[in-house]
Amino acid sequence: MRGRLINPMTVELAQLDTYLTAKDPDGAGPLRAGYDDDFREPVLLPSTAGQGAAIVNRKEKPFIKLPAQVEVIEADKAREFAGGNAPVFEMRLTFHYRDLECRDLVDPQTGEALLRIGDRLHAIWSPCATRVVRTIRTPPGLYFVEVQDQSFGLSSRTRNLLIVRLAPRDQGVAT
Repeated sequence: MRGRLINPMTVELAQLDTYLTAKDPDGAGPLRAGYDDDFREPVLLPSTAGQGAAIVNRKEKPFIKLPAQVEVIEADKAREFAGGNAPVFEMRLTFHYRDLECRDLVDPQTGEALLRIGDRLHAIWSPCATRVVRTIRTPPGLYFVEVQDQSFGLSSRTRNLLIVRLAPRDQGVAT
């Protein structure tokens, strides 16, 4: 007996494509790879509009939709800095392993969920995915910052829940 989600919504996720992100983003330009050597983060590309704001070299896989329980921890607060405000928004999503297994989002060799830190929440849909309830503005976006198995089921033979904590990424301006 694996249980079920309580009042699930449908969430639309954008998974980070690490292979495409790692490729040289500017061809013959000065960059050699899509990830920064020191920080292991996607590199920043100069803005094409000349505004001074950099563009993150982030490539994503096609959107996927999954049922999940949605819990808002903190919403629409502002943290003030000398240079301006940064949004504070924290959310938790609870997925059932049965749904992940049906969509091939569990590694068959290791049993590890294929939802990873760095994936992004794009939108929350109604339970039957017939209408968008909320689209997540990016930037700042809501990114997976913690992914953990939480329960190993009532029979203790199989896992049943995966809990993901999401938070915005701090934004900066390149000079």
